[in-house]
Amino acid sequence: MQQIIRKAGPNKKLLLHVCCAPCATTALERLSEDFELVIDFYNPNIYSRDEYEKRGNELKKLVEQLGLKAQVIIEDYDHSEFLDYVSGFEGEPEGGLRCALCYNQRLKRAKERAEELGCDYYATTLTLSPLKNSQMINILGRDGKALYLPTDFKKRDGFLRSTELSKKYNLYRQDYCGCEFSRR
Repeated sequence: MQQIIRKAGPNKKLLLHVCCAPCATTALERLSEDFELVIDFYNPNIYSRDEYEKRGNELKKLVEQLGLKAQVIIEDYDHSEFLDYVSGFEGEPEGGLRCALCYNQRLKRAKERAEELGCDYYATTLTLSPLKNSQMINILGRDGKALYLPTDFKKRDGFLRSTELSKKYNLYRQDYCGCEFSRR
């Protein structure tokens, strides 16, 4: 990631797909100095609407507290998109094929949004969680005209830093990834 950032040069625009405010903390800290950011909250996997709105509001709160001059997009909530996308894989274990489909759905949307908005790169905060396979996420992200910025935000104590920043900014930290299947 650092090598690509050095080669990118100044005035580059990056769309950052954000799954939640706690995961955004480390990513925003690491990317905000090098990119003009567009922050995209698209997570149809999140169950329920109240949970989706809570996470979206926490993201807006974080961006405001950080004083970032970034465009924040909170996508409309449509959980049926996710349920249709993972249909037949509901019984998969956490971290299995259902999760790969979920990552892919969100990365495809991030790529589309990045292209629509003329971004030079796109990335995702999904790689912060120690429960998510960053290698798989990066493989899924490498498709498209907009350049995917491979990340592993959990490296260099990224997850630990996110917990520190979440406490500092008094952020809501959920206890499940998002879907009703991960909640069980």
